[in-house]
Amino acid sequence: MSRSLVIGIAGGSGSGKTTVAELIASDFREDRVVLISQDSYYKELGHLPLGTRARVNFDHPDSIDSDLMADHVRRLRDGETVDIPIYDFATHNRRPEMRHLEPRDVLIVEGILILALDEVRSLLDVKIYIDTDDDIRFIRRLKRDIHERGRTVDSVIDQYLDTVRPMHLEFVEKSKRRADIILPWRDFNTAAVGMVINMVRGFVELDQPARPG
Repeated sequence: MSRSLVIGIAGGSGSGKTTVAELIASDFREDRVVLISQDSYYKELGHLPLGTRARVNFDHPDSIDSDLMADHVRRLRDGETVDIPIYDFATHNRRPEMRHLEPRDVLIVEGILILALDEVRSLLDVKIYIDTDDDIRFIRRLKRDIHERGRTVDSVIDQYLDTVRPMHLEFVEKSKRRADIILPWRDFNTAAVGMVINMVRGFVELDQPARPG
């Protein structure tokens, strides 16, 4: 079985990395691309009371089970199946069920810290950083956390000031220098995303056949 092309997409919270990852994936048949998110690999916190879990610094690299994430990236890259955790943002903990993934020709890995985690970064063939203005990122995060994660405006602002912004400056922004490609997000950079899609399409269509099954 052929080795997968592993693409990493990083950027600050609300930068648009998930959107870019999904756009790339949607350009191909489901049997060609698989996508995993750093969000699945927040550490198990079931031993802590809910209030304590909510105060964990989820934007620090120590909040990520980087060894498990790297192991799953490596196994998918090399043609193995994996069962990845499913994280529940309402309870700040992993759900009991798992998500089963099959290897594909292209593996897309997205998350704010993937270029800052040595174990994960070393497995990426192509490293992309989505560079989006801070105010745009904050507005997107505010809308997402209120509508999708049941947070209040005050809680989102407090978390942003206490951990999100400081960790972005300390880890995420600095990891940009590790990227092979930096995509500036200005009203959605259609040309740049199209360039990446064409690169991936060339690999899938020209370099190797589809995986069996």
